[in-house]
Amino acid sequence: MLNVVVADDEAPAVEELAFLLGRDARIGTVHRASSGAQALHAIETADIDAVFLDIHMPALSGLDIARALSRKERPPAVVFVTADEDHALDAFDLAALDYLLKPVRPERLTESVRRICETLAGTEADDGDVVTVVQGATTRMIRREDIRYVQAQGDYARLHTADASYLVRIPLAELETQWADAGFLRIHRSYLVARHQIRQVRMSAGRASIRIGSEELPVSRRHLPTVRSTLASGRVRPSA
Repeated sequence: MLNVVVADDEAPAVEELAFLLGRDARIGTVHRASSGAQALHAIETADIDAVFLDIHMPALSGLDIARALSRKERPPAVVFVTADEDHALDAFDLAALDYLLKPVRPERLTESVRRICETLAGTEADDGDVVTVVQGATTRMIRREDIRYVQAQGDYARLHTADASYLVRIPLAELETQWADAGFLRIHRSYLVARHQIRQVRMSAGRASIRIGSEELPVSRRHLPTVRSTLASGRVRPSA
């Protein structure tokens, strides 16, 4: 079970996040802190696995705390919880594990806890597992593991996650080459899919398709033999 610190200078925000974390069976003790100094004290005096930090706190900000922790030999995992989208790059420069926007959705918090558990188990992602997406004046960091499939749009590619899509200026063919070892499979001239996201392969009237979430994507005749051979030894089987 994980021991965590929740730090925010607004007491209701601390209590809400502590409540949500307390409902997760993977969470043990939740230490509450109303300032950066209290957060550092908890980290120094208790065995802490992860810290959930508000960015904007008086005196010591969440970014200040993360910088201090980065100098430790074995720092706890850092998750930023903020209403401010503009510090995502700063957060990932400090090797933050996640960046949650307020109000925090329970399912999104559950995903953060999963990432913390994987990191502590030694399966943390490397730099190639994060995609930088620029949307106007905002820069977002998208984890490759969250991408269900990629759709070609000319010289661009659209990355589809469970709840959004993001346009990046890179051809699908280039992503196919770069992400082959990460489990992405080309199924069509317009689609590249994450193998672990495939829920079903269907054959109907001589046509093949793949179901990912609620989406059904076509498999071209050209790519069907490769798709069949790649998935043959896996758990996904074609169905009529």
